[in-house]
Amino acid sequence: MTADSASINLTHHFLIAMPSLEDETFAKSVVYVCEHSERGALGLVINKPSDLSMESLFDKVDLSLRHQDLMNAPVLKGGPVHTERGFVLHDAMLVDVPVGEEAQEAAALSAVSDKESAKESVYASTMTIPGGLEMTTSKDVLEALSMGAGPKRVLISLGYSAWGEGQLESELAENSWLTVGADTAVIFDTPVEQRYERAMKLLGLEPWMLSNDVGHS
Repeated sequence: MTADSASINLTHHFLIAMPSLEDETFAKSVVYVCEHSERGALGLVINKPSDLSMESLFDKVDLSLRHQDLMNAPVLKGGPVHTERGFVLHDAMLVDVPVGEEAQEAAALSAVSDKESAKESVYASTMTIPGGLEMTTSKDVLEALSMGAGPKRVLISLGYSAWGEGQLESELAENSWLTVGADTAVIFDTPVEQRYERAMKLLGLEPWMLSNDVGHS
């Protein structure tokens, strides 16, 4: 994928670090892009574990974790911004909401179906990501998990990654990243230590095949 188009949109894509990217935070990283627009980009590193498990994180916020399959899952280092805050990536949890006449007219004008306009997340502070995922920063998703409810597939990170206007495009032009459409199985079903290699395989590549002068896919 080239970086010379002003209309490039890498939302719901992976950024895969090239060997030339030696930054401590991003070396050999896979970043899931939650949002990308002309204003910049926001994403979460999905393969850099912290020292915390999900169980210990829940203990820190005075909640129990009743999902046995998540107990030992690592909390990740999502990026260098707001590293004291938790960011929860999960399957979309949507509910129907009443849609008034004005909202229906607005949806029609924007070519959005009434069905789509009548859905919203069950959580308070949530970014809906095309591709069926959400990224939530409010504690209510943790409270749901503590009661044995909530989304089945969950990734929690401390901090996130951000790029200003044109910054990510510049890094792509410098061959810092490979890009590929995201596969949620890599995020939720693949061991952390295997995610870099699995993301590479989405491009038909192996890590040993890369060199500092390889271009973009």
